[in-house]
Amino acid sequence: MGVLMIPLVGALAIGFEVSNWYMTTRDMQNAADAAAVAAATNAKSNYDIEAKAVAARYGFVDGANSVTVAASNTAACPGGTNTCYSVTIAGFVPLLMSQIVGFQGDAIVNGTREKRLSSVAVAKAATQPEELCMVALAGSGAAQGIRTNGAPVANMNGCNVMSNTNAQCNGSDLGAGFGLAHGTSSGCGVTPVSNVPAVTDPYNSLKSNIPPVDPSKCPAGTSSYPQESKHGNSYSVAATNQLSGTLSLSNGNNFRCGDQMLTADTVINTPLGSTDPAVLIIENGQLDLNGHTLRTSTGSAVTLVFSGTPDPPGLTYLHAPTDNTNGSGGVLDIAAPKLGPWSGVAIYQDPSLTTGVDVSAAGNSPTWNITGLVYMPHASVQLKGAIDKATAGTSCLVLIADNFQLSGNAGIAKTDIGHCHDAGLTMPSATIPGRSALVL
Repeated sequence: MGVLMIPLVGALAIGFEVSNWYMTTRDMQNAADAAAVAAATNAKSNYDIEAKAVAARYGFVDGANSVTVAASNTAACPGGTNTCYSVTIAGFVPLLMSQIVGFQGDAIVNGTREKRLSSVAVAKAATQPEELCMVALAGSGAAQGIRTNGAPVANMNGCNVMSNTNAQCNGSDLGAGFGLAHGTSSGCGVTPVSNVPAVTDPYNSLKSNIPPVDPSKCPAGTSSYPQESKHGNSYSVAATNQLSGTLSLSNGNNFRCGDQMLTADTVINTPLGSTDPAVLIIENGQLDLNGHTLRTSTGSAVTLVFSGTPDPPGLTYLHAPTDNTNGSGGVLDIAAPKLGPWSGVAIYQDPSLTTGVDVSAAGNSPTWNITGLVYMPHASVQLKGAIDKATAGTSCLVLIADNFQLSGNAGIAKTDIGHCHDAGLTMPSATIPGRSALVL
């Protein structure tokens, strides 16, 4: 027994020591795993601070008790790139009984022989797309692409909103799911997310579908584009530009020149089953509902295109739906086509237009009931009322403008992604950080 005592004690010493090293290494590994995932999820310039903060919560503080925590965003990924995030945690533990069998450790720290332990974790940043029902392109440089002005009842019904600059929501989160911003998202959305990559205009290319002005319909000269004139508290326009009753449109492009004004409720009828659906092109003019309703009949669909030429000296053309009766109840109730080059598009402002494009009281004066895309890339849109789906359409509405100001009961009816697909519209999307995953 005396002879066996020395190897027995040595075996027990090594077993105890190795078990201690194993437990400490496991703690290090857990901390490194969590820190690497946190760094990859952060994916910003301060990723290393995030990693060290998480490691510290596990008891491994960089620079304390001979512990080092090192983070990198250029680690090798399984796919061959160098875009993964790694965290290495290293430290020393003092030798206890292993010295009995002659083990001298890896270093002398403060006069004590110690064993160096380390763990490494590598994680890959993940992203996820989120479809959007409102995008502020902010090409004008608007400091706040989305802004609310005392809008406690504004409700986007869970859809996601995005600003290519900042988003500022006071008194309400808009009832949006994600409130995204390329800059800072403050108070917008149930889940506000800042520093999101800017959204590239996904519909600019549709301008190639706008045909040149048809000289047989709109001859050259300002007289070819009659404009509304005000008489007291009312407006009037040339008889050729007054709409009422039934407006039957053919497949393809239908030109109207100058301001168009409803003088009574008007129903748009279009041919069914065509791959070249009806497009109403209003050249150098507004669409004044004048307190009346313009709607597409059941089975009909239309795209309203506002286009034009440079404003002549001393005259500014308007290129938008309006209601010049001071809120007396005009209603725009249209559904977009599901097929053809304008599939899913209800209203399209030519992106070459930069003046006369703003909308001052959408959803209120006039009321909007729309299924499809409303595209106004250079417009400032003041949304003051609730927008519902078209009577003859599905629950799908996507708004694109330069910037939005919301007040009152501004909002949109619930936009269903599946319904947008059914309506022929591919929704815009933004890329946000997703759940990162360990790869090593």
